[in-house]
Amino acid sequence: MKKLVILTGAGMSAESGISTFRDSGGLWERYPVEQVATPEGYAANPKLVIDFYNTRRKELLHVHPNEGHKLIASLEDFFDVTVITQNVDNLHERAGNKKVIHLHGELTKVTSSLQPNNPAYIKTLSPDEYEVKMGDVAPDGSQLRPFIVWFGEPVPMIEQAICHAEQADIFVIIGTSLNVYPAAGLLNYVPDSVPVYLIDPKEVTIHSTRHVHVIREKASNGMKELKNILLNNN
Repeated sequence: MKKLVILTGAGMSAESGISTFRDSGGLWERYPVEQVATPEGYAANPKLVIDFYNTRRKELLHVHPNEGHKLIASLEDFFDVTVITQNVDNLHERAGNKKVIHLHGELTKVTSSLQPNNPAYIKTLSPDEYEVKMGDVAPDGSQLRPFIVWFGEPVPMIEQAICHAEQADIFVIIGTSLNVYPAAGLLNYVPDSVPVYLIDPKEVTIHSTRHVHVIREKASNGMKELKNILLNNN
């Protein structure tokens, strides 16, 4: 079974109604990144940051995987699929994907403010726990913080993602501007002989000389086209 590796970004979940950060009207226009997505912002005003992610978390209660998510999950019948996502939502898992690597953390998890990447302190929240409050503490006594990789923090899962990129037989990029590193650099680890597909309605600047098959569509329509291509070529 061929190894299919799919890198997804905000455009993957946009059709589900998840607020994007970079688009016009996106979250960065309403919430400066320095305030809600950096260790410094959290240190300056932890309540603001915790409330921001409480709101993002509660969005998950009202959104559902879109057709694009479901089509990716359906490819597990034909390929060994690994999804590497920059998204912090749980829509890939809810659609049925079994192997999902979250580069930037997961909204449905919280962790220690002192040791955020210590597995002993990472907790998955049930929907009735989505409202985290000041004073809710991890086992080490520190405030529970979102299990999110903020700007300026290391990306613990990048090494695992690189290993999958290096082993890919097919590599697909969906709904990402390829501007955020280290995720944007994963294409550099994909073997030269491996076909690469990119699905995005907008023009994406690819910092590589390799050939990329571009499908200029949103995630759902692009995935319909891609599934036909992959199954006909498999």
